[in-house]
Amino acid sequence: MVWFYSLVSVLLISLISFAGLLVLAVTMEKLQKILFFLISFAAGALLGDAFLHILPELVEDNGFGLDISLYLIVAILIFLILERIIRWHHYHHISEEDKHPIGYLNLIGDGFHNFIDGAVIAASYLADWKLGLATTIAVMLHELPQEIGDFAILLHSGFTKTKALVFNFLSGLVAVIGVLLVLWLGVKVTGILVPLLALTAGGFIYIATVDLIPEMHKETNLNKSLVQLVALLFGIGLMVLLLIE
Repeated sequence: MVWFYSLVSVLLISLISFAGLLVLAVTMEKLQKILFFLISFAAGALLGDAFLHILPELVEDNGFGLDISLYLIVAILIFLILERIIRWHHYHHISEEDKHPIGYLNLIGDGFHNFIDGAVIAASYLADWKLGLATTIAVMLHELPQEIGDFAILLHSGFTKTKALVFNFLSGLVAVIGVLLVLWLGVKVTGILVPLLALTAGGFIYIATVDLIPEMHKETNLNKSLVQLVALLFGIGLMVLLLIE
C-alpha cells in the first residue's frame, strides 16, 4: 500500500503543473490575490508538517540525537546550494536573447525540485501513512504557487501555451523517479529512513523561512499582513487537524 499511496500522491502533485492555466484564465490582479493567500498558507503547512509531524516521528522512534541535528543542517545547506545554482523560483532582468535558455534552465531546476518532492513523500509514507498524507498536502500547497510562477516563466521565455503546459507536466513527472528510488532504497538499505525524514524536515523549514515568509514581508499594508498571518495559522492548523485520531 505504501507504493500505491506514494505513486498516487506524486501523480496528483504532477497534475498541479496545469495550475499554470490560472495565468490565462484570470487577471493578474486576481492571480496576485490567489498567490497572496496561498504563499502564506503553504508556509504554515510546511512549518506545521516539519515541526508537528516529521520531527516528532523522528524523536519518538530514535530520540533527538546529534545525527538528526546534523541532517537538518545538511538539508538546509543542500537547499541553499541548489537554489543558488539552479535558481528555482525567481528570474530577474531577462534579456531577449536569454529567454529560451532561462526557460529550459527553469525546467531543469524544477525537475530536481520535483525529484526531491517525490523522495520526501515516499520517505514519509515509509514511516507512516498519516505522515505521508500530511507531507503530500504540504507539498501540494507549496507547489501550487510555484507551478503558476514556473508556467509564467516558460511563457516569458518564448514557449507556446501548449508547449509550456506539456513541458511543465513532464517536469512534474520526475517526482515519480524520486518515489521509486526512495521506496527501492527503503527496502534495500537499512536505516535510510532517519536521514531522509530529517532532510525532509530541514528542506521544509528552509522553503518556508527562506522562500515563502520573505514574500510575506513584502506586504506593507497592515490589513493584508493580518490576512497573511491568518493564512499562515490556517496552514499550521491544517497540520494540527491531521494529528487528531
